[in-house]
Amino acid sequence: MSEENFDVAGLAAYLHLTPDQVNKMAQRGRLPGRRVSGGWIFSEAEVHHWLEQQIGASDLEQLDKVDAVLSRADNIHNDITIASFCSLDVIEVPLQARTKASVIRSMSSLAAGGGMLWDPAAMAEAVKAREELHPTALDCGVALLHPRRPQTSILADSVVALGRTSQPLPFSDTGQLTDVFFLLASYDDRIHLRILSRISRMITDEIFLGQLREAPDAAAARQAILDVEERIDEV
Repeated sequence: MSEENFDVAGLAAYLHLTPDQVNKMAQRGRLPGRRVSGGWIFSEAEVHHWLEQQIGASDLEQLDKVDAVLSRADNIHNDITIASFCSLDVIEVPLQARTKASVIRSMSSLAAGGGMLWDPAAMAEAVKAREELHPTALDCGVALLHPRRPQTSILADSVVALGRTSQPLPFSDTGQLTDVFFLLASYDDRIHLRILSRISRMITDEIFLGQLREAPDAAAARQAILDVEERIDEV
């Protein structure tokens, strides 16, 4: 995948900020950029990684703001839903895995069940590398597994797999117990950010997490996704 760069004006337009705001954020180290010939250049990949970090550290109000930025920046995906990427074929309740390594392997194999991913072993390796860089387990008992960059060579389209283990298991170096696992296998960075932002909003809904943890099967888990997305879209 070719990588593009933003100049100050281009990044300002993308983030719906003013050029002066972008300059100040870059000068203060709040945006990932580098000086070139007296101006700022921003790598698209680094900007997307920065946005990913903003999503991961955000509360609900901040998530709404980030989601609005992403929606304006990529209008073609304005109506994105997780249910459209998460069919019954890529949901397993309960997920038959008891260790971090087996979760990653099982979730990658599960994602291949929808026919959009044809090399689950390669996806598992990419997810493992991302987890070693920075674990994706959250305090709410959910992990948002994903590779650091889109794996376009092994994907026909984006897919979101969902698994829930019968018992929580340690999934980070801190021993964080996790029982709900999403695997985000996105075809490009922009779709990845939109999916990550939307799932991050979904898991702030306690009703949703309760339904997932009580779901007796894949159909009930998918219905929980449909229900929470309806609530989100009504706001």
